Amino acid sequence: MKDIRQPAHHRGRGPGRLAALLLALVVMVGLTGGTALAAPDGTKKASPSAVTVPASAMDAVAAMQPSWNLGNTLDAFPNEDSWGNGQTTKATFDTIAAAGFRSVRIPVTWTDHQSATAPYTIDATYMARVKQLVDWALADGLYVVLNVHHDSWMWIDDITSDHDNVMARFNSTWSQISTTFRDAPRTLVFEGINEPSFGNATEAQKTQYLRELQTSFHSVVRASGGANASRLLSLTTGGPGSGTGGSADQAYMDDLYTTITALNDSQLVAQVHFYSWYPFSVNAAGGTHYDAAAQKHLDDTFANIRTTFVARGIPVYIGEYGLLEWPNHFHPSRVERGEALKYYEHLNYTARSVGVTTALWDPFGYLNRETLQWRDQALFNWIKSSWTTRSGTASFDKIYVPKSSTITAKSLTLNLNGTSFRGVWQGGTKLAAGRDYTVSGNQLTFTAKALTRLVGNRAYGVNSTLQARFSCGLPWNIDIVTNDVPVLSNATGTTDSFTVPTQYRGDDLATMHSTYADGTNAGPLNWNPYQEFNKAFSPDYTNGGIILTLEFLNSLRESETATLIFHFYSGATVTYHVTKSGSTVTGTVS
Repeated sequence: MKDIRQPAHHRGRGPGRLAALLLALVVMVGLTGGTALAAPDGTKKASPSAVTVPASAMDAVAAMQPSWNLGNTLDAFPNEDSWGNGQTTKATFDTIAAAGFRSVRIPVTWTDHQSATAPYTIDATYMARVKQLVDWALADGLYVVLNVHHDSWMWIDDITSDHDNVMARFNSTWSQISTTFRDAPRTLVFEGINEPSFGNATEAQKTQYLRELQTSFHSVVRASGGANASRLLSLTTGGPGSGTGGSADQAYMDDLYTTITALNDSQLVAQVHFYSWYPFSVNAAGGTHYDAAAQKHLDDTFANIRTTFVARGIPVYIGEYGLLEWPNHFHPSRVERGEALKYYEHLNYTARSVGVTTALWDPFGYLNRETLQWRDQALFNWIKSSWTTRSGTASFDKIYVPKSSTITAKSLTLNLNGTSFRGVWQGGTKLAAGRDYTVSGNQLTFTAKALTRLVGNRAYGVNSTLQARFSCGLPWNIDIVTNDVPVLSNATGTTDSFTVPTQYRGDDLATMHSTYADGTNAGPLNWNPYQEFNKAFSPDYTNGGIILTLEFLNSLRESETATLIFHFYSGATVTYHVTKSGSTVTGTVS
């Protein structure tokens, strides 16, 4: 995963004196992983891990489920706290273990702590810090996946023009890591390279380079002896372009399968990454809902993973999964909450069905690294529940009741997901079937009388929240919302700043369709009229506006009017026109 950085005011503090002393202690006692370390009083500490790793790689990877990524931390550059997550402590791993995770992936970028010329020495203090985090995690009974992360594009991509030096540096890097962790327990897993893609190299070249790197990684680690002789090694798929490595596209999985079988080693693990159907993951090209296309993409991908690897006895570690830049608590949510919950529920159910281990990518959006509290406990509860059971959902998590219209019955479609429907509750009170709602097949219909009571004084926004409950899993929240069609107003701005004045009137922005009079697409996403949320436009609910971003404004044609159709989650649409003339931007209501 490429870096997702935070604003400067969210950046963490540097290490305190205690952390510095601990780091110095690790350097003093040496870098021999997994052996007993001497305490200041001369006594011995326990081995960092007492977990027994199954002999079968398939069983071992299964024992790693579920997994979590310490993202934007040691993979940050130039330093661990550069991207806002501060200094990791032992308590971080205590929290992860207590939450039910059985493994952690610790991405590491070595570039800024390593000589760029032979012999490519890694700074001893940095290596000691990496070892400190690994040992903390192992001491909590967690499996650990340790890798070479952003180096993949920072210098490994140069293999196309500087082959011999890149290979020498790559081998030296893994030789030093292998030596440091030679005696660490087998709960430590090595991952050769994160998301390799090799820029603009041809597909044939990408296959050749990746196979060479992974074969060399395997040789270097195995030759280092100790526990490395039988350590689990994770090999990752390539990708079609920059930042797309770890792809689950069939061609890249086939290439990896060929590499793994050629190495003839029973302790190898296939790794792919999964961030859902791209239009849904970033809310672009009309991907506002976790619809049939997004669901099919997941089903097909995991079926192919099973056929390519699992059915052939090769374990699979989904080293990163999530949605791109969601949740991001510093920007408006580009993916509607209920739709995101459906994705997590579906993904972890399917992963269990296929028999793969999943590692949640967490750059900062899930666990607050300062407080060690989940930023959204209800969201984490949903993800955690999906590890072991299914939950029912519905076609949406809101019922819109227009204020300007007579209240009528409203329906949602239930997605039982193998459960059975138990009823609807408001707090501790169960609504009355027949009077407050009816169920016909998979249609849940709320009566006009119940909705009249639930909207109360009909103030715009959420008036009440219900829960549809099922025979297992977590309940599905349903907000009862009073709304009307949003009202937009004329405005004048500049190419540096333009906002469409907007009265949302209880509604939420879903997407923006943008075209010119000749039918061509207007905006930075030139292959689809539905522009990307937060990249071309972004709602400002607090101040009543829709911000058109600099990227969108700069993409507009001179003196040519773009017609914008704003789509809202209630189903309402509002048309707006924008014209750029020099540095002036004018917006008018249709």
